[in-house]
Amino acid sequence: MNAADIDGFAARIRNPESRMISAWVGIPDPLLVNHLAQEAFDAVVLDMQHGMWDLPSAAAAVSHVRIAGKPALARIPVGDFASASRLLDAGASGIIAPMINSAEDAKAFVKTTKYPPVGERSWGPSLALNHTGLSADDYLKNANDLTVAIAMIETRAALEAIDDILGVPGIDGIFIGPSDLSIALSNGDQVAPNAAEIDSAMQHAVACCSAHGKFACAFAGDGERAGELLKFGFAFVIAGAETAQLRSGARKQINAARKIVSGG
Repeated sequence: MNAADIDGFAARIRNPESRMISAWVGIPDPLLVNHLAQEAFDAVVLDMQHGMWDLPSAAAAVSHVRIAGKPALARIPVGDFASASRLLDAGASGIIAPMINSAEDAKAFVKTTKYPPVGERSWGPSLALNHTGLSADDYLKNANDLTVAIAMIETRAALEAIDDILGVPGIDGIFIGPSDLSIALSNGDQVAPNAAEIDSAMQHAVACCSAHGKFACAFAGDGERAGELLKFGFAFVIAGAETAQLRSGARKQINAARKIVSGG
């Protein structure tokens, strides 16, 4: 995949027929993301909220992912909108912002991720210019379309304000965090990302996105759940975190070896 294909990610995810599967990485190792980017994922998301990435390592990882031929996105820490613009400067194709609970939160997010007249993103995309090969003028004219700003819906307040959030110019789509949403909707009683109540909320979110002409994304704990969410109409899903995939793969090989030894 060349730079033009990578930078076509925003157009692909905005397509109503989009059904993409992404890797999700919290371990701060650019070599690890390079390995995952060799697989048939459509993108790689760097988790800076609960993962251990700092800004320099995340910026380096964006380059590793792009060199491997895939677009890179980042989930920033809560309210860290300054890092959002800097990661876009580094060549990220999109930013996922957690805990966007209102239109006001969404507007604050847009300010740092979109250039005027939509937002107030400051100029300084040196690495993005290198990656895209665009002139400064062409990047300025096209950056708002080439990158996506994705608001996370993961609280009761956010779910109630979903139409207001989607109505904010510059918000390209939403991302459902089902674990946090299940905690919120159960008033702290359980973590149940696959519960029927969460399915209902997710289907409602997809319908809202469709009404606004925007896209919906979500985290899934594994490939089977990811497939279910794609059937719901989500455009972009996570098929489990890299830590779960790493441990699952290790467990599978250990069990296979012990099964042979035991004669099972």
